[in-house]
Amino acid sequence: MDEPSRRTVLAASAAAVAAVAGCSTYGEPKNAPPPSAPADAVLAKTADVPVGGGVIIGDSQVVITQPTAGTFKAFTSVCTHEQCQVANVEGGTINCTCHGSKFDINDGSVVSDPAPQPLAAKQITVTGDSIQLA
Repeated sequence: MDEPSRRTVLAASAAAVAAVAGCSTYGEPKNAPPPSAPADAVLAKTADVPVGGGVIIGDSQVVITQPTAGTFKAFTSVCTHEQCQVANVEGGTINCTCHGSKFDINDGSVVSDPAPQPLAAKQITVTGDSIQLA
């Protein structure tokens, strides 16, 4: 019986390593969030946050919403399902496009699965037209 050549064994080994490496990222965050901003940093201007919507401050891991005129809320922008960064704020919800989770702009509660928990609230202060972490 003929034994496989060294080249055949090496090629098969390389293919197996590549297949395992490709599978090793399953379930990991698609876009790992960066570290949070310091508490005194201005996150956004009030005029940048639409009424009934919000803005995502990706470099600070914060999403700021304005459910009603003059009422500003803030939450972590990291989805509680697979720790992806949320993608947008539309239609009264904060939306994670990794797996379809949606959160309410009023309190961060889960509106649509698979997220198991609400987005954690962040404390902010509004001074004049500036929004900062508290």
